[in-house]
Amino acid sequence: MFQFSNSLFHMKEAFKAVENKDFSELERKVMFEKATELPFTGEYYDFFEEGIYVCKNCGLPLYRSQDKFHSGCGWPSFDDEVPGAVLRQPDKDGVRTELVCGYCGAHLGHVFTGEGFTKKDTRHCVNSVSLKFLPKGQKPEKEQIFFAAGCFWGVEHLFKQCEGVLDTQVGFMGGHTDHPTYEEVCTGTTGHAETVRVVYDTKVDVENLIKYFFEIHDFTQVNRQGPDWGKQYRSVIFYTSEEQKQKAEKIKALLSQKYKVATSIEKASTFWPAEDYHQDHYDKTGKTPYCHYRRAIFGKDIPISLD
Repeated sequence: MFQFSNSLFHMKEAFKAVENKDFSELERKVMFEKATELPFTGEYYDFFEEGIYVCKNCGLPLYRSQDKFHSGCGWPSFDDEVPGAVLRQPDKDGVRTELVCGYCGAHLGHVFTGEGFTKKDTRHCVNSVSLKFLPKGQKPEKEQIFFAAGCFWGVEHLFKQCEGVLDTQVGFMGGHTDHPTYEEVCTGTTGHAETVRVVYDTKVDVENLIKYFFEIHDFTQVNRQGPDWGKQYRSVIFYTSEEQKQKAEKIKALLSQKYKVATSIEKASTFWPAEDYHQDHYDKTGKTPYCHYRRAIFGKDIPISLD
């Protein structure tokens, strides 16, 4: 019989508590009790308009219409997800792999491989009631981007002060093992970078957050930040949308005219939240960051406009 590991219990505790009190009984049962809507009954089963699908619980983007296909299974099917948006975990039946929102933990459905429906050979079988569709041209109210810039305590502390930031969470990304612990990442063998999830209001241009990222750390240092050495302290922007990627590349190119920029720009992968004692570290301790502070670099020498 399948039993949840300690790391899965940790993930459950790390999910953000978001719940709309106006949800229907079916929505509650599916998203929070892991029930399944009846096949061929969902609003988005046979629905193929252009746009994006956000989590009905927290509002963050999960899927894109270009990744949706008709499988005939009775539920909406996707062969890919928005980078960093969906978490895979063992289902309690011990057989299937469950899909949940990587931010709030709302149940989405299950993922299957080896069926041959598309070239990606992957089918996300998702409940319609876990999703909300936004037509092409309508922006979600919030999005997320992930930043690695040395010790995540200081990076999180400074981003919590940044205009437009709705939430932050420290964790790990960019490695090759699942459910890494802080101690494992510190060995340098898992490949992860200490990373901060930044959830932001889309009324704020993500370009401002990317510039802020470059201003709060030394982006010329390779695999280190101040006194902290190791690949886990490398500088990375993990993007979740094409807009984020393009703006990050433009800003990096601009900075490269004057600096040797060590920052890499990579597609977001699975984000593994760090242990609770790492979250909001400086709020808990009352101390201040030892190697992160903001300094203006987008001034006379480097124009703010990228046009």
